[in-house]
Amino acid sequence: MDDDGKERAASFASEKAAKAHLRQVARGEYANTGGKLTFKQFFDQWASTQVWAPGTVKKVNQAIDSVTFADVQLNRLRPSHIQGWVKVMVDKSLAPNTIRSRVDHVRAVIRAAVADRAIPFDVTTTVTLPRTRKAEAAMTIPTTAQVGDVLHHAPEQFTAFVALCAFGGLRLGEAAGLKVSDVDFMRREVTVRRQAQVVNGGGVDIRPPKFGSERTVYLPKDLVQILSEHVRLHVPGDDPDRWLFPGRNGDPLHQNSADHLWRRARTAAGVDFRLHDLRHFYASGLIAAGCDVVTVQRALGHGSASLTLNTYSHLWPKAEDRTRNAAAQMLNEALTADRLRTRTQ
Repeated sequence: MDDDGKERAASFASEKAAKAHLRQVARGEYANTGGKLTFKQFFDQWASTQVWAPGTVKKVNQAIDSVTFADVQLNRLRPSHIQGWVKVMVDKSLAPNTIRSRVDHVRAVIRAAVADRAIPFDVTTTVTLPRTRKAEAAMTIPTTAQVGDVLHHAPEQFTAFVALCAFGGLRLGEAAGLKVSDVDFMRREVTVRRQAQVVNGGGVDIRPPKFGSERTVYLPKDLVQILSEHVRLHVPGDDPDRWLFPGRNGDPLHQNSADHLWRRARTAAGVDFRLHDLRHFYASGLIAAGCDVVTVQRALGHGSASLTLNTYSHLWPKAEDRTRNAAAQMLNEALTADRLRTRTQ
């Protein structure tokens, strides 16, 4: 049966030729004519059917635009093409995580071609990727003193934004997308319902947060006070749906405008870490306070507990740490009991 759903008959000069044809059909070589499309042609057709967020579209296009085999027919694509492209990215000194992300996007295209029986197998399975740094080596966690310095030196209208990221764990886009009505000052809660993302041309796109990231964040009393003062001084009014952190032209802050204010704060404070590192600061504080994996996952809005563990497993106490702490507590209790016994004698 061909791509139009019509059955086609075939005749062969010998039994050997017929068996060879059957083997090719089993491998998908004669399933359809999709394999004659170039990689880019197939991608364009496939991408038109995908449901992607604007940010994902941008990342996928960056990956596809960087490949060195865009004009190669799918049925002529080999693992060596993929490996050669990876080598080009390594030679350009792209970060290992960037290379892995781009390969993942290309792999999705290749696997779609396999699923459509345009090609018989996934040519990305044997590709060798550059090693990534361990999480504990790659992650920067600011100290409490550094966070305090940034809060002290941040532009006044930006202080509450920094505080929310540091003591509420919000992502930049999540904090930017908050409205005053999202903050329950009496219950000391903030509800993450949306995110603000900059789009090409300078506009701001308001969209739902990442999958699984809709959540309620429980705020400490002092952070609620900071937010209350921010509203009083910088966003007064009666409209509950006004932006908590307004930018220009009625839009909220976004990556570019928030990054500009962050660079000012960071430079003034004399520190060298990213705004996103405040999220690591928040997570490390929860873990140090004894919060379990699920609690940290929900607070951060991670889609799964495994993602939380993959990111922060090195921060949780290890078995030897728990053993030492338990032994220390027992020793302290024993010594305390002995001192009390000595005093009563």
